[in-house]
Amino acid sequence: MPSRNLVNLDAMILRADFATQPDEQGLVHSIESIGLRDLTQGSLLLPILRKPDFQRETNHWSAEQVASLLECFVNGDLIPSVILWKSPLHLFVIDGGHRLSVLRAWIEDDFGDGSLSQEFFGYDIGKEQKRIAKRTRALVEDRVGKYARISAQLQQPGLPDDARRKLTGVASRALPIQWVSGDAEKAESSFFKINTEGTPLDDIEELLLRNRQRPIAIAARAVIRAGKGHKYWSAFSPEVADRIEETASNLHQTLFEPELDRPVKTLDLPLGGSKGVRTALQVLIDFMLIANRNQQGKPSRLQDQEIDLDGNATIDVLMQSLRLAGWITGNTNGSLGLHPAVYFYGPSGIHSGPMFMGTVGLIGRKLSNNDTNFFRKLTDVRAKLEESLVNQKDLIATILQRQISPKRNKLYESLLESLIERLLIGEAVTEDWLVEAAGVKGKVLTGHAKTETVAFSENVKSHAFISNALKGALRCNICSGYIDSEKSMSYDHDKRKREGGTGDVDNITLTHPYCNQAKKN
Repeated sequence: MPSRNLVNLDAMILRADFATQPDEQGLVHSIESIGLRDLTQGSLLLPILRKPDFQRETNHWSAEQVASLLECFVNGDLIPSVILWKSPLHLFVIDGGHRLSVLRAWIEDDFGDGSLSQEFFGYDIGKEQKRIAKRTRALVEDRVGKYARISAQLQQPGLPDDARRKLTGVASRALPIQWVSGDAEKAESSFFKINTEGTPLDDIEELLLRNRQRPIAIAARAVIRAGKGHKYWSAFSPEVADRIEETASNLHQTLFEPELDRPVKTLDLPLGGSKGVRTALQVLIDFMLIANRNQQGKPSRLQDQEIDLDGNATIDVLMQSLRLAGWITGNTNGSLGLHPAVYFYGPSGIHSGPMFMGTVGLIGRKLSNNDTNFFRKLTDVRAKLEESLVNQKDLIATILQRQISPKRNKLYESLLESLIERLLIGEAVTEDWLVEAAGVKGKVLTGHAKTETVAFSENVKSHAFISNALKGALRCNICSGYIDSEKSMSYDHDKRKREGGTGDVDNITLTHPYCNQAKKN
């Protein structure tokens, strides 16, 4: 299910870190159920209810699933028990976090865009989250009704008996509770057992949860929410935590701003694609691994890192990632200013993970090997390289689709390097050469499927916009490559200052930051 269609209810039940709990064994509590009364402001239970830090983010249900759960609740249909564990300080939700969060979201009329969510996410909620919240609210009101209206109806003295009986059933209904006995280790073990035998964790979730104290896992969670939301780094000192949040926010802005809209109507596209949690987390993990690898290729996996005890390793991960991002975009002197529409997006304006990660992989490898001469080579053939990438987008997309998913990033990294080397020796980049260089067997056919519909699809509109917009896009006066004017552009003296050049408009030219500094000098 696409992440853009999932409801974010992560603010409904706060998290707490098991590591901060007193080292005592949790005892079985006598509460047998949990209902609306327990999730309403002023209840005694709500302030101590927590999700453990290893619980998945509460953003895995669609609007339809949210509405269906509420329909089942209102109609008295069967809903599975929630599973809790009692520590000396909190009641932890081991299983059932989505169910309880949906009920509280209904009570608060907050499906990811209300006051609780606004405060939780630092008053920085994206358009996509607001869109799905609005859709969920409308669906719930249509199929179930607003909680506030049901509450108000119960106050009416003249309410018919049938209606009062149904509403009383809703108000008094509660979900059964099962309890996990034992210590925190037993509770965590129970969580992973439940979530691999029932509704399984996806690979990214399990990877992050099992390695939640390692630097890249902490950094990825910080960046995905721009330093907002639950603070997985709260155990570190305030100074370290502040720096993590600030650096994570900067990296988030660099990779995921502005938000990606469809159809595409601007060339100001986010380098990393959509900030939808599942997709973006994988991008971040891969990006950070590349940014922090040494010449021996370590770490090759997130698990290869040691546990971060004080937060400094997490800061190092973020700083190295910002350094790599700075070579790709931005206005620092070394920035290549790669245009995302050229390098990271397919012909119809859909972000290509293999093109992005393959490009990042190539640049990261050259940096870790201190091969700065590569960037001069790239600049020497940049105009022809970008012409090939633009003209052959359909073929490149088809070639990548012919390869199995885990190998696409490396395939593109190798193909891009081969393409640059071929242009350096003055050879043409033909369709046949691209197919052969990619190691694809058989004939590769490209083209656009014809449609009988009258209306233009999002893909067709995006394709038309990008094609036409690139024709009029700014070019670097030094390498003739495309300039990403929104993110990465340098103002250069045509006649150098030391040669008497002035700051007059007739003496200014637009370039990539790298071309202005490294290449020109």
